Formats: sequence, structure tokens, C-alpha cells
Amino acid sequence: PCVIVCNHQASLDLLGMVEVIPDRCVPIAKKELMYMGTVGWACWLSGIIFIDRHKREDAIDVISQTARTIRRENV
Repeated sequence: PCVIVCNHQASLDLLGMVEVIPDRCVPIAKKELMYMGTVGWACWLSGIIFIDRHKREDAIDVISQTARTIRRENV
């Protein structure tokens, strides 16, 4: 298992990251992306996990739950 941190600066960077990220990787994105129309729908349908960066405790809970699921399912 590994964690890949990507701080992309433009929407086109996402295309390059998709080619590099392993198949079994689960991306995490800021919740604001969910409300960006077609981009939000595409992210949601592709299984991206959204976190609310303004609510620290909620973000930690989401990431902790994701980590437990990854360990339990041996992903």
C-alpha cells in the first residue's frame, strides 16, 4: 500500500495523473469539486472520495474510514 499526494495546479494535470496512478488507487478530492457541474458528476461516478477541508474533524473521519476499509478489504 502507498499514498500518492498530488497537488495539481490546473484541470489538465488531472489527465496526466490518471495515466500515472495505479489501477487500485482511490483518489480523494476536496468537496468543492463535487459542485463543478460535469466535472463533479464525473468525479462522483468514478468513485472519488470527497472531503470537506473546512471541517477538519469530518475530513479526518472520512479519511480514517477509508483507511479502515482499505485494510479490511486488503485493497
